[in-house]
Amino acid sequence: MTRRHSSSLAARSLFRPLFALLCTLVACGGLSGQTLLNGPGGAPNLPGTDLAVLEAREPRRDLLCTVTPQKPSLGFDLRFHSGFDITVPLKDLAGSDNTLTVLFRVSLAAKPDSPVYFMKSFNVPPIEDDARGEANLQGSFDLGEGKYQVDWLMKDRAERVCSSFWDSEAVLGPKDKGVALTLDAGEIAPTDLEPFEPQPFTTRSEGTNGLNLKVLVNFAPQNEKASTLQQTDTSALVSLLRCMQRDPRIGKFSVVAFNTQEQKVLYRQEGATQIDFPAIGEAVRTLHLGRVDITRLANKNSETEFLADLLVQELEAPDKPDAFVIIGPKTLVEESIPADKLRASPGPDFPVFYLNYNLTPTVTPWRDAISAAVRVFKGQEYTISKPRDLWFAITELVGKVVKSKTEKRGAASAALRQGS
Repeated sequence: MTRRHSSSLAARSLFRPLFALLCTLVACGGLSGQTLLNGPGGAPNLPGTDLAVLEAREPRRDLLCTVTPQKPSLGFDLRFHSGFDITVPLKDLAGSDNTLTVLFRVSLAAKPDSPVYFMKSFNVPPIEDDARGEANLQGSFDLGEGKYQVDWLMKDRAERVCSSFWDSEAVLGPKDKGVALTLDAGEIAPTDLEPFEPQPFTTRSEGTNGLNLKVLVNFAPQNEKASTLQQTDTSALVSLLRCMQRDPRIGKFSVVAFNTQEQKVLYRQEGATQIDFPAIGEAVRTLHLGRVDITRLANKNSETEFLADLLVQELEAPDKPDAFVIIGPKTLVEESIPADKLRASPGPDFPVFYLNYNLTPTVTPWRDAISAAVRVFKGQEYTISKPRDLWFAITELVGKVVKSKTEKRGAASAALRQGS
């Protein structure tokens, strides 16, 4: 393990966050903390020396750094994520009043004359001459399917340059074929670090043709003992909601966001045509998973009781959806929900589904409390471990709900004909 001077720890804390690096050739107004590079004819107004480095495509190490490209990988948001990791020896940044500026461009291999430019500058804290270790930085960007070319440079205030160039390909694997990506082929975009951004409006089926879904989302970490909700888990759960919202066959959503550890409903939205992601985000940010309510310690089954009450309450609510969907990681509680309590209710006359977000299904292959409850209602469970699981599960789920609604309509029409 590399030993680091105390000053290097300050540098590492500065560089730890992912770069949100966007400067495109088209409008990107409204994106906070970004710099738009835009010049005549849509070309960026770059210093001639920077442009010369990018055009030459010859690696330079005036400023010592190592750049490791990240292979594009498909995320739960159904877009490819790519980027790079950078290491810089702290002794090469020694001194005070320095700035590191990263500039790179990404272009479709078939259209090298139409690149998208990304840039960000970072102030470097004072670093001692004998500092040991290295500063770690990361950059990221998103891609649609295709082959790309990346031209990259970083410079300091003294105009020392580190440059690197590489090719990258984003391609769906054989098992992922058929997944509808959220970026078009050849599209280049910034990585969205805010999972609760509003989603573009989706034109929906109206009247009796549009499906009405009730969706319960358990915003909880994969590890039930974790004291925080990791961004990767949050993004995956939100991506499941977003995938549903993009389906035009769904007319209305009723969304209930909850957390089993805090045993409370965080947010509720009834009969909406569009899911209010920013409002859900505000509610989720109120979670304090590290705190323990001492009154709950006296009842070791309080989580089970909360979950049972919530399910029964929402299943028996007067609004009758076309389907009832539960989303979340495995809920491993002390005791399972008593089947008798669930069977005491009349039971839903609509299909019930459970989208179980579980990155390591082989580690926890047993049923959890929600899975057992869904089984009582003869519902169906899908395990979401990979992005393709998300796509295929929701596609199949919506198809089954459409079929169920059509069959109900047909049965009702037949009953009316017989009655007349």
